[in-house]
Amino acid sequence: MRRFIAILLVISAVTGSLFANGGAEAKDEKIVIAGIVFQEDQFFRVIQKGMKAAAEDLGVELLMANSQNKLDKEIELVNTYLARGVDGLVISPLSDTGSVSALKAADDEGIVIVTYNSPVSADFPVSYINSSQSELGSSTGKAAREYIESELGGKAKVATLAFKSLLPEISDMRVNGFLNEISDMDITVVAQQDAWLAEDAVARAGDIITANPDIDIIYAANDGGTVGAVGAVRNAGLEDQVKVFGIDASDQLADMVLADDGILMASTGQQPFQIGYQAVEFAVKAIKGESVESTVIVPGLLLDRNDPAGVEQFKKDWAELIK
Repeated sequence: MRRFIAILLVISAVTGSLFANGGAEAKDEKIVIAGIVFQEDQFFRVIQKGMKAAAEDLGVELLMANSQNKLDKEIELVNTYLARGVDGLVISPLSDTGSVSALKAADDEGIVIVTYNSPVSADFPVSYINSSQSELGSSTGKAAREYIESELGGKAKVATLAFKSLLPEISDMRVNGFLNEISDMDITVVAQQDAWLAEDAVARAGDIITANPDIDIIYAANDGGTVGAVGAVRNAGLEDQVKVFGIDASDQLADMVLADDGILMASTGQQPFQIGYQAVEFAVKAIKGESVESTVIVPGLLLDRNDPAGVEQFKKDWAELIK
C-alpha cells in the first residue's frame, strides 16, 4: 500500500509538472496577427509600418500579405490564415459585401477580425479603424470654397476624378463630401470621371480640360488622381487658370502644394501610420479579452498652400515614417 501511494504521488507530481509547464508555454505563446492590404502604394506601405511598430511594441508576431485589388486573392489569403490558425486578422476589405463570407468563416473559428480603411456590411468585426471619408472630402471642399470666394467671385466650373468602379462607397463619400461644401455656391460640375492611377488621371483630366477650356477646378479623390490632375494642368499650360484640390498626403503631394506653379492648392490626407498601429493594437486587446471601441475615426490632415509651415512640418514627419 505504501508503495502504491508513493507511485501515485510520483505520478501526480509529474503530471502536475507537465500541466504547469504546458500552462506556462500557453501563456508565453506569442499572439499571431495577420495583416492584409490591397495594393502596394505609399499609403499602404505606411499602414504596414504602423502595424509593424504596434506588433513590435506589443510583442506579437505579424504576418503581412497583399490582396492586389483582387477579391478572389483576398478570400484565398483569409482562408490561408484561417487554416494556419492565426489569433487575429486586420484587413482593409475590398468589398463591403463580397468580403463578408470568408471573414465570417474566420470569425466563426474564433479569429478576431479588425477592419480598417474600408468596412464590411456585418457586425462581427470587433472594431473598424478609419478616417471619415466624407470629412476628408469636406476638409478639401472648405479649402476650395475659400479659393472660389476669394479668387473667383463665388463662381466656378468644377470637374471631379474618383475611383467609383474600384471602391464605390468610399469614392462617393469623398466626392460628395467635397461637393457638399460648395453646393450652395454658383457651381457647375462639368465632368465626373473615374481615374485613380496617376497615368490614367493625366489622360482623363487632359480630356476634361480639352472639352472644357474654361474649367476652373479639378478635384481628385485620391493620391494618384491628384498627381495626374496636376500633371494634366501642367501639360495644358494652364497653371494660372486651373487649380487642383485633392485627397491624400505624401511627400510628393506636399511638394506640389509648395511648388511655385501654384496648381495644387490643398489636399487632405489620412494618417496611415496611426490607422495601422491602432488596427493591430485593438486586435491584440480584443484577443486578450479587453474592450475596444467599435469604431475609431482618425482625423485627417490638411496640406494647404496657405500654410507652408504646416506643409513643411508634414514633410519632416513623413520622412521619418518612410525612411
